[in-house]
Formats: sequence, structure tokens, C-alpha cells
Amino acid sequence: MLRAHLLCLLLLSPIFAAGEDWISLFNGKDLTGWQPNENPETWLVEDGAIVAHGGRSHCYYMGPVLNHNFRNFELTVDVKAKHNSNGGVYILTHYEPKGWPQYGFEVQVNNTYDTDPRKTGSLYEVQDVAQQLVPDDTWFTEHIMVRGDTITVRVNGKQVVQWKQPDDWIGTSDFPGRRIQAGTIALQRHDASSTVYYRNIRFRALPDAQPARR
Repeated sequence: MLRAHLLCLLLLSPIFAAGEDWISLFNGKDLTGWQPNENPETWLVEDGAIVAHGGRSHCYYMGPVLNHNFRNFELTVDVKAKHNSNGGVYILTHYEPKGWPQYGFEVQVNNTYDTDPRKTGSLYEVQDVAQQLVPDDTWFTEHIMVRGDTITVRVNGKQVVQWKQPDDWIGTSDFPGRRIQAGTIALQRHDASSTVYYRNIRFRALPDAQPARR
């Protein structure tokens, strides 16, 4: 009991952010710590994975780790997408009750979704990937690192994006709030025709991270 209490205190402490341990943001059993916005009842957990299938919705991490407010960190997510499916992993974003997230960045999940040329690993509308990197119905890993003013994305260990935010950056034409700032993580359910699975969502604050404030 004492050990569990101490672990809880560590997870809530800014000191923990400066460590090198990976921690899980998803328990593999239910959505504890996560908050879907639109159509929350259609988010499911099956076989240790969060299943995104249904109309547009985003599931935000709102749990206790650093009060879900991250700035310098690494994140790994195992992902699987069915044929012609679209999804994404948002970083540095804020909870919104509906719509496409206006803040932060989306790391794209799209192997064969035929109406969007931005493929898996794209830093959406910022630095896009044109080629298909992984097949459908196969688990792969997106590794995302935010350090200072640079975002790096790897897919199955291969670096596909390294983008440094310019000093005069004003976001994209569609999303002016798409800029580096402290925020949380969200999973995307894009549309009713897409099915995407997310599991093993693991986070590590970088050693130089400081407690972040919005």
C-alpha cells in the first residue's frame, strides 16, 4: 500500500518529469485517464487496444501524469489501421468538446486512405510524408519526440520527420494554433469508415523538461 502511494506521488511530481523512466498512459483495460469528446460511447477497448471506429471524435489524455500538460518529451504509440482508414496522434493540444483540434500537431495515421495524400508519419500540413511506409492490418510504432523547438517523428525506427519551428511561425492556413506549446495528447477517430487501433501508449519526459504551463 505504501509503495503504491509513493508511486502515485512520483507520477504527480514535476521531479518525476526529469527522470528517464517510461510510463504508460493507457492501462490496456479501459479509458481511465482519457476523455473522448464527440460520441464518447463509441470508443472501445478490445484486446488491450483502444479502438477508434465511428463518427469523428478525439480521445484526450486527461490523466494525472504531469497534470496532462507536456512540453519536452518522447511518446511511443503502437498503431494498426484497417484498409482505407484514417487516424492520428495529436501532441501539444488542448481538450475541445467537438471538432478537429485547433491546437498542437497531428502525427498522421494513413496507410491507404485514398482521399488524403498525407501518409503515416506526416506532421500534418507541416512536414508531410508522401509514400506508404507500412501495410494495412499490421502493428507499427510511431515514436514522437518534442525537444525545444524541434519535433521528430519515427515510424518503426525510421526517421521520417524532423521539423524545427521557425521564429516567425504562425501555424498553418487551416490551423493557426498549430504551434509548439505545452499541451496534452489525443487520439483521432476520423470518420465512420475508418478503423484504427492504438495500444502501448508510453511517455517519457526528457531530462531537461521543466514543469509546463499553458
